[in-house]
Amino acid sequence: MSWFKKERDPGSPDAPAFRYVKLGLGIFVILALAFIAYFYIGHSSGRHDAAVTAHSATPSNLEPIVAADKTSTKPAKKLWVCPMHPEIIQDHPGMCPICGMDLVEMEPSNKSHAGHSHGVQLDTASLQRLGVRLAAAKWETLSRDIDTYGNVVVDESMVSNINSNVSGVIKKLHVKSVGQQIQEGQVLYELYSPELIQSQREFIALLREMDKLVASMMGEDSHTSGKGMSEDDMMDVKMNANNRRLVTESLLYANVGKELLEELGRTYREREVVEVRSPKSGFVTKIEVHEGNSVKPMDSLFSLIGLSQVWVEVALYPDQLAWVKDGDEVTLRLSQLDKSEIKARLQFVSPVVDSVTRTVRARLAVANPKNRLLPGALVDVTIHAKPHLALAVPRSAVMRTGKGDLVMLAEGEGHFAPVKVETGVETADYVEITSGLEEDDQVAVNGQFLLDAAASLSDAAQRMRASQSGDSR
Repeated sequence: MSWFKKERDPGSPDAPAFRYVKLGLGIFVILALAFIAYFYIGHSSGRHDAAVTAHSATPSNLEPIVAADKTSTKPAKKLWVCPMHPEIIQDHPGMCPICGMDLVEMEPSNKSHAGHSHGVQLDTASLQRLGVRLAAAKWETLSRDIDTYGNVVVDESMVSNINSNVSGVIKKLHVKSVGQQIQEGQVLYELYSPELIQSQREFIALLREMDKLVASMMGEDSHTSGKGMSEDDMMDVKMNANNRRLVTESLLYANVGKELLEELGRTYREREVVEVRSPKSGFVTKIEVHEGNSVKPMDSLFSLIGLSQVWVEVALYPDQLAWVKDGDEVTLRLSQLDKSEIKARLQFVSPVVDSVTRTVRARLAVANPKNRLLPGALVDVTIHAKPHLALAVPRSAVMRTGKGDLVMLAEGEGHFAPVKVETGVETADYVEITSGLEEDDQVAVNGQFLLDAAASLSDAAQRMRASQSGDSR
């Protein structure tokens, strides 16, 4: 009965329709909570990319906020660095743990010059304290004297061998030792040679024949008859002269000298032992015979070197080769005691670098009439290189480093940047610049090492600041 009453009363909370309503409301609440939880979790995990996707995934009322966050700039964080150890950088004042110096505050990086990340900008007062001076790259006529040393060596064209030209036996040797100086025409040895004896006899016979011809032409018959020399007489005189010339040449070829011919013309008597003389002057470098040796034609007897002209080989380093050319004038100074100078010219520059000394040899021929230059001696050499037109800067402007040559280029408003350059020839005052600079470019000629150190410090600070900024994000 009670159940019936409840079913019939629609306003009762236990009615079936009311239960269905409560069930629907519960499902709706659960779905709403699930949607709210999903929305909250999705947005909390995607906040880092919200600035990138703001225009596509966020409502339009968030766009001004995102844009303002992108363009806003925070004040740069202050950093302190050690002046002596730029790698020591802290975010608070203090002392360097390496050298104990007080850390100094780093300047903001917005002073860096556009186009150069590795540079430095200084005010006028700082430049004056550093004493920085500038010089312009200009075209200069460069000339240079290269001071080096030279080694006196034998001129190969002055080396000669003395051979035997006839067969015979050496009876006496007048050359006793290596190094002995020999003059042209000096007796080298005495030779017994049947060939030379026979040539002397022929020469004497021709002299006697000539005397007879002359006597017949000068006789009384020719004067009284009034007739001149007949054709037969003229032919005999010509034949005698030709034969005497041939015999004379054979004797001179044997290096017996004109002294033997003059003696034969006076005495008409041959000599069994003939003196053989030197055809050249020089110093003996080799003796290949002894007294009693038999010799034959083309046997080598002595070697001589002439010192009337010598070579001086000059040592040049590869960086000096750009200056040196064939025909350059050279001044030689013999020694500290002998202050005299000898002028000469380069004749040859070797294309090969010595593997031991890493030098290149240049050669010049020097006249040596008084034997002042002896082989093996060292002399001071000055090569007067020809003038050279080049774009140049003062030598003090170039910094030599293990990675190349640098100059500190002035770019205006106190900004300096290190620039790598290629150098060429050098003088005592200037260096040729083959690449890296143009005419009228201003470079620092002093204080550039301090500028380079400051530029390196500034560059290291910028990298460190960028690294710390990245870590803070």
